[in-house]
Formats: sequence, structure tokens, C-alpha cells
Amino acid sequence: MSEHEHAVREAARRYQKTEQAHERAREALVAAVVKALEAGERPTDVTSWSPFTPAYVRRIAREHGIEAPGRSRGNA
Repeated sequence: MSEHEHAVREAARRYQKTEQAHERAREALVAAVVKALEAGERPTDVTSWSPFTPAYVRRIAREHGIEAPGRSRGNA
């Protein structure tokens, strides 16, 4: 194995390891956002506490069946 192949393979191994850790951390953050929203925290506040955009926090809420406070389906 050449030194370049070794360097690329080693860098790829480190990259994949950190990528997996990043994904686990993202999943934990989404779970914390869901719990906060389910507990009645305002999406605006949850957004300010996280690195997520307001649109992504709304998407997380929708995906978990959480409606915005003071709103119900069918009201326009």
C-alpha cells in the first residue's frame, strides 16, 4: 500500500467515524426539540435555542404531529 493510499484510507476512516457521531448528535437534538415542543415551548424559543431554522423546527413539529400552540387544523 502506498503512503498516499494509506493517507486517503485513514482520512476516510476518520471522516466516517465523525460523520456517524454527527448523525447521532443530530438525532439527539431533534429528540430534544420534539420534547420541548410537546411540552408546550414556543417554536420561536426552541428555534433560538437550536441551530435549526424556523422552517426546520416547523417541519420537525409536523413530522411528529405537533401543532403550533393556539392553532388547530381547519382554522384559517
